[in-house]
Formats: sequence, structure tokens, C-alpha cells
Amino acid sequence: RRSEQRKEEILQQAQTPTVVVLLHELTEYEGDWSILPALPHLFATYGQLASWFIFVEEETRLRLAALLRVFIMFVFSKEWFLGRGLHDDGASIIHHYAFSEDPSSFTYPDPSAGWAVSKPLLKRLAVRLQHESLKSDFTIDLHHEIALYVWEEGNGPKLTAVPEFCSQMRDNCATSFTTFLPDCGEPVPKTDVFVAVKTCHKFHHDRVPVVRATWEKDAGFLEFYSDVSDSSIPTISLGVPNTERGHCGKTFAIMRRFLSGAVPRADWLLIVDDDTLVSLSRLRMLLRCYDSREAVSLGERYGYGLLHKGYSYTTGGGGMVLSRVAVSRLMSSGCSCHSDDAPDDMVIGRCFTSLGVPITHSPLFHQARPDDYSGKLISSQQAISFHKHWNVDPLAVYKHWLKDDLPRDEL
Repeated sequence: RRSEQRKEEILQQAQTPTVVVLLHELTEYEGDWSILPALPHLFATYGQLASWFIFVEEETRLRLAALLRVFIMFVFSKEWFLGRGLHDDGASIIHHYAFSEDPSSFTYPDPSAGWAVSKPLLKRLAVRLQHESLKSDFTIDLHHEIALYVWEEGNGPKLTAVPEFCSQMRDNCATSFTTFLPDCGEPVPKTDVFVAVKTCHKFHHDRVPVVRATWEKDAGFLEFYSDVSDSSIPTISLGVPNTERGHCGKTFAIMRRFLSGAVPRADWLLIVDDDTLVSLSRLRMLLRCYDSREAVSLGERYGYGLLHKGYSYTTGGGGMVLSRVAVSRLMSSGCSCHSDDAPDDMVIGRCFTSLGVPITHSPLFHQARPDDYSGKLISSQQAISFHKHWNVDPLAVYKHWLKDDLPRDEL
């Protein structure tokens, strides 16, 4: 709905021939969100018509007249990669520690400000994509990976920073951004969200106390699921042993319990790790934008094998949000874990792909720590989650990035 609104706004401004394509409608393939798989189709369909291709988020506002003035400054017969530049502040695990000796030496586009490529660059990328595979099967941080692919280890252009590509509106901006947390009305009630925290015995005394000291108080319903029962917390054992790798067996047991009469009935299920930090008040605001009567899977979206018709999934560490309808469809489909230690988030994503349930992305969920993201990017967000306690003070992270002085429904 938001992208349809944006499309209409753009076309109303158009004084020259302008085509607006919604990626989720481009082809039958849900993985077009990762853009690279869609480039050959985009070039084949629109390459004879357009000199420039710009990619924006559904909350990015365009001023077409100003954008055209930007494009006039660049010779469109050359390869150009334009946008608002971001760079890592330090070596980042989500970027596989690329450019760790000098993180600021490589820039990648801020998705909220939009980014553009000239037709010659799009043509070369489209041809290249049809003849070679990506270095990694995983799509983790889309725009960093696109910038790396465009750069091609120095054979392609680096991002050219354009001041008219903006995250906040100024007089000369061709693009600007509103918010990743749109106001869709009153937050859903606390009791509409059931929270499941996955833990294990060895973390009962260091990770669980962090949850209790930070965001647990904002939950309407919350249960800790462990490999042992501990009445002092309390934790619930689901009869699934702890595993060092994935937690598929435990997560599927949680979903079965969510649908049973053993817990209070709620419209939404949030599944997190015991080292996930969450703003439940912001999550409840975001959930008002979605219909719990539909099959919804929401969180930070990653991809696996997307160049070859793979599947998307919601990262477990950032928090997986599922509507009751989605959980019900999944559990009645026959999809299951091939082992207890299979990666739960990937298995669920593969199941939803086979069921035709889309994975809905929000960049407010984070699989890693604040330090692993560009400060320029996350400082403009109202984050919903961060993950991992490694080399950080989780209480300080929660207080700085996630804690609201007042509950959102009292602001």
C-alpha cells in the first residue's frame, strides 16, 4: 500500500516519460527484492526507454524536477553509480570484515536516500549476472553487497556521492526520507504480542538477567524456553535438547505451544534469542501497520541463493515476528526440521517460500550489534532490535538505542 502511494506521487510529478516499477510486482519471483536478480529483466524491458534507473524505498520521497537536474550533470553514456554514501565505522561482521584496515575507504549507498545507475552500467551488470555466480549464496546487507558487485574489485565504478540524495529534506534535495516507523495509529495492545525467548541452562545466569533488567517489563505475555526447567526464572523445557548450532527443533516446539491452549491467545508471536535486545513499544507501533488476519512474517530479511531462485528468511537473532495465521499455515503444511539443530530461521523461510507467504523486511530489526552498522545509518532509525552481547555492555546498548523515556502509547 505504501509503495502504491509513492508510485502515484511520483507519476503525478512527471513532466517527462517516467516509468515506476514496484519490485514485488516485477516478476513472479519474490527474490526480486534483492535487486541483482532483477537487473537483466529490467534492462531487457526498459533499457531502450530509460537513460537512468533509480532505486528507492517505499518511504523515500522524490522531487523529479530536482532529480533530473542531478542527472543532467552526468554524461549518461558513461557508467555512473550515484547515491548518498555510507561507510563502516569499524570492521563489521555483517560485511565479512571487508576493508577492515580502512573501513571508510569503501562507500555504499544509503537505501533510504535512493541510489541510481546509468544505462551503460546497468547493461554491463545485467550481462555479467547472466554469466557468473555471486561469491556468496547469502544476501545479508543488500546495499553493501550491490556496491561491491558494481565496484568489481576496481574494475567498475565506486559510488559517487551526490549531495542532492538526502535522508532528511533540505532545499536542494532530489530525494528525502520520512521514516522506517510509519504512524499507522495506536500501537497494538501488549496482550496482542506473545514473546518467546530461547535460552539454555548455561545462559540462565548471564543473559536472562539482561532480558529481565531491560525489556521484559514491556511484555504482556513472555516465556523463557530452555533445555531445563528452572523455577527461579521460570523457564519451560520443551523436551528438546540444547544444540550448539541451529535451534529448529526448539522453535517448532514453541510454535506448536503458541497454537495450543497452554498459553494466552495472542495475534502475534515474537521469537527471540536470549541475547536479543528489543523495543517492544516500537514493535507494537509497527505491528499496527500490518493485518494480523493475514499470514505475516516480519523482521530483518536475508536471502539464500536468490540469484538462482532461492528463498528469503527472517533472521532469528534480530527477532522473528509471525502472525497467528502464518504460524497456523506453517504448522499445518507439514514443513518440519530435518534435525533439531537445523537453522530455524532458514527452515521457516524455506517453508514460507513454498507456501507463497512473503517475508516482509524492516531495517529496524538487527541481527548484529550497533557497532556493526554505519552510525550514519542507524542514528536516523528508531531501532526495534539488536543482537549479541559480544564486546558490548548490553544494558548500555539498550539504554542508548532502544529505551524510550515514556511508553510509546503515553507519548
